[in-house]
Amino acid sequence: MAKDRILVGQFGAAHGVKGELRLKSYTQDKAAIARYGALSDASGTRHFEIAALRPLKDDLFVARVKGIETREAAEALTNTALYVAREKLPMAEDEEFYHADLIGLIAKSETSEAIGTIVAVLNFGGGDILEIAPVVKGETLLLPFTKATVPVVDVAQGHVIVVPPIEIEEATSPRGEDNDAA
Repeated sequence: MAKDRILVGQFGAAHGVKGELRLKSYTQDKAAIARYGALSDASGTRHFEIAALRPLKDDLFVARVKGIETREAAEALTNTALYVAREKLPMAEDEEFYHADLIGLIAKSETSEAIGTIVAVLNFGGGDILEIAPVVKGETLLLPFTKATVPVVDVAQGHVIVVPPIEIEEATSPRGEDNDAA
């Protein structure tokens, strides 16, 4: 995904019979998604303008979208990811990052050894998690995106420094040399 557009939300299921649908907002100010103007789909070819937005709960809204008048039209948009042009968004503050800026960065150890590449930033409700695809074949590594685990983020240089929690470090360290003493 190009970094000139930022993922800000996603349409959910149709709501009612008049073309409204659920909208999950990923923006810091959840209602701000309606103030950015036209949103586009992942391909950038379809554009959507929010005509009205009312809260349902937390980060979930019921939206009326211009040009969507029927339940069937709303259902056709279910699970559509919504993007906005980066220039419409505020600049990230110090120690804040757009997920799009983190994806693709090289994850390095404290000794600058490449561990892998950030392929996703996940959040299941307990905070952001970096998904790191390893340099060598193996399972992806999931690390909490905290200052303790990721003390350095250098977007300009294209890397982060990670300090895995001790449980992960022990599970991924090579076994055999010192551990097999009889």
